[in-house]
Amino acid sequence: MRSLRLGLSVVGGLLLAVSAAAGPVVHTFSIVARDPKTGEMGVAVQSHWFSVGSVVTWGEAGVGVVATQSIIDPGYGPKGLDLMRRGVAAPDALKQLLAADTEREVRQLAMLDAQGRVSAFTGKLCIAEAGHQVGTQYSAQANIMANALVWPAMAQAFERTAGDLAERLLAALDAAQAAGGDLRGRQAAAILVVGPKSTGRPWAGADRIFDLRVEDNPEPLKELRRLVRLQRAYTHANHGDELVSQKKVDEALKEYAAAAALAPEIQELPFWQAITLVSVGREAQAIPILKKVLAKEPWWAELIPRLPAAGQLPNDPALIRRLTALKPK
Repeated sequence: MRSLRLGLSVVGGLLLAVSAAAGPVVHTFSIVARDPKTGEMGVAVQSHWFSVGSVVTWGEAGVGVVATQSIIDPGYGPKGLDLMRRGVAAPDALKQLLAADTEREVRQLAMLDAQGRVSAFTGKLCIAEAGHQVGTQYSAQANIMANALVWPAMAQAFERTAGDLAERLLAALDAAQAAGGDLRGRQAAAILVVGPKSTGRPWAGADRIFDLRVEDNPEPLKELRRLVRLQRAYTHANHGDELVSQKKVDEALKEYAAAAALAPEIQELPFWQAITLVSVGREAQAIPILKKVLAKEPWWAELIPRLPAAGQLPNDPALIRRLTALKPK
């Protein structure tokens, strides 16, 4: 990523040296927020900068979220989370890190903790239009925008949008773009939503509910919404599998149906739904599902004979023949 060359700037009579180690130039708009009903916390971003989510968005279940942008120091992410993990309120954590940063005037940051305490900072050297708006358990911030309407539009959209936290974060990003967005255009976007409490297993779905990035796309927000839709579908499918393992087949079927409705273009979801049904003795329910899958993507029939050896289907040759025979001639 591109770093700044050594430069000198004057702010309020103070000469500042911006070193090459200052970090990549990630001008962008973002929002950090907490859902008071669920306790979920999230950060979402769009920018004309490749792979923006890899450097701007930080979060940890039960701890908080951080957005670090403009001429960034990525260390604000892990350092901010570490302070909040140790019980430091987000506004105090931000103050501590800014106080130790001699190049803070080129930064733009927002931090929010698990109690909903939030704070933001826009340095005097952030490129106009730049600013932030802090509300109840959220903050919207932006720099190098087309106009100064962007971050207020984000705040208004977040406050007025119904739905879960991910939906409200996406609405804020859409509103920012509609208000003018990044002066340079669009390239990448990301969303990170973490749970209200840590499970002790940070890789678990309950800790990271959404962790999605669009690295490079002419319509990053549209693509991000598509990925969120798919994530919702796979979450339903995974829950369905869990319910089947608990012998709650009827409840599992509802989850599978929800997954299929959200992502009708993904044939693998109903394929595994059908296989699961067969494995619990509901072949009659599985057959129409499997027929539809094989009519659209017949190659799935080649996988069926391999499943008994993996413990995914009964070792019943007659059953396997019946299932593979569903493939169109």
